[in-house]
Amino acid sequence: MSTTDDTQVRPARRRARPMSPDERREALVHVTLDLLRQHGLGITTRQIAEAAGVAEGTIFRVVESKDELVEAAIAKAFAPGDLAARLEEIDPALPLREKLLRLVSVMQQRFRATFGLMERIGMVRPPDHLHDSEGADRFRAWLAERITEIVGDDAARLRVPVDEFVHLLRLLTFAGSHRHIADGRLLTPEQVVDTVLVGTLAGPRADTTEEDAR
Repeated sequence: MSTTDDTQVRPARRRARPMSPDERREALVHVTLDLLRQHGLGITTRQIAEAAGVAEGTIFRVVESKDELVEAAIAKAFAPGDLAARLEEIDPALPLREKLLRLVSVMQQRFRATFGLMERIGMVRPPDHLHDSEGADRFRAWLAERITEIVGDDAARLRVPVDEFVHLLRLLTFAGSHRHIADGRLLTPEQVVDTVLVGTLAGPRADTTEEDAR
C-alpha cells in the first residue's frame, strides 16, 4: 500500500530565536539609518516599525523615544564600523596602484554616504563626539594608521615620508568626494590615485608605470 503525502510525517518548523533587547535595538538603529538616508528627519516611529517588521510598541521596549533612535543611527553612520572591516580586507601584498584604488574606492563610498546623510538631515558638521578636536584627531590617527598598513613595504618607493603620502591621499579623496568642494565634478579613484602617485613616487618617472599596474 502506497503512502500518500497526507500521511507523511512532516518535520516541525523551528521558530527563530527571539532577539535580545540589544539585538533588537541594533536592528532598529540600522533600519532608522536607512530611512534617514532616504527621507531625512521627518521619519516616524510607524515607518521605522514597518521597515523593521515589528509592532510600533516594540520600539519603545528598547528605546525611550524616536530621538534616541535617530541619535544612535547618526552616531553609527560616523563610527568606523564597516569602514574598518572593509579596509582590513585589502591585502598589503597587492601591487601598489591596485591596493590604493581599492582603498580610495572604499573611502569614497564612505565619504559620499556620510555627506549625503548630512545633507539629507541638514547637518553641517559631524556629531560633537567626532567634531571636537580630540575625537577628530583620534579618527584621523586611526585612518592614517590603517592607510599606512595598506601601503606597507611600498612606502620605501615613495620620495616623501609615508605620513605625508597618507595625508595627501586622504585629503584628495575627501575633497574629490564632496560635490560642493569638487564643484560637482567628483573625482574617480583612478584620478585620485594617479594624481597622488605622480607627485610622490620616487625615480626618474614619478608616475604610474606598467609595473604598478600589474
